[in-house]
Amino acid sequence: MSDDPDRPLQGRDEHEMGDEHDHYEDGDRDEHGHPDREHEHEQEGHEHDHGPTHDEHGHHAHDVEELGVAVATISSSRSLEDDPAGDAIVEAFEAEGHGLATRELLRDDYDGIQSAVGNFARREDVDVVVTTGGTGVTPDDVTVEAVSDLLEKELPGFGELFRRLSYDEIGTRVVGTRAIAGVVAGTPVFCLPGSENAARLGSEEVIVPEASHLAGLSRREEQGEDDEDREADHVTSPDE
Repeated sequence: MSDDPDRPLQGRDEHEMGDEHDHYEDGDRDEHGHPDREHEHEQEGHEHDHGPTHDEHGHHAHDVEELGVAVATISSSRSLEDDPAGDAIVEAFEAEGHGLATRELLRDDYDGIQSAVGNFARREDVDVVVTTGGTGVTPDDVTVEAVSDLLEKELPGFGELFRRLSYDEIGTRVVGTRAIAGVVAGTPVFCLPGSENAARLGSEEVIVPEASHLAGLSRREEQGEDDEDREADHVTSPDE
């Protein structure tokens, strides 16, 4: 494997107001006709106790809480017993309560990488696929080419953010890393460089924080169809 070591508004307060006289209802005044501050505070406290909004709940409604991850180390020289980059990825997911579905070592071979990643993405027990290695610029670095041809949707923000974070560690050498991400068969796939530092950075700082949400969203249409099927199964005929 020939990769270089590749290595983060608030709106206006809803109680902010202009003319104090116009802000209060008649019932919110004391016996002297002045605004009833105690009542105002009670109202504000009540509003602030509502917790997360409906939109916030809905935004994460499809998140996959416990992910099954497939980790593929792409190298023609390493072994799974000597795979610090793969270890870093597994550790990052397991630290957040996710599980390892499968882990394999793949050679720097276009067809082999493409076939394996496609198979991982279609497995029922795999919610996210992460590869490490083969994202550099030498002739045998073909991970990006192999995976790109599988992508149904690209996630360009991943590569952009990863390179931004990597710049703080390796400076301009970041231009030599081609980390990418996208969706294959309804499963998010992330391709990281082969160094341990790069794998740890990408997993801990970018992939793991977003993987549950992305995994849920990428299969949202499929889940919706399953829900409709379940509802149809519960519909009874008039004779029942």
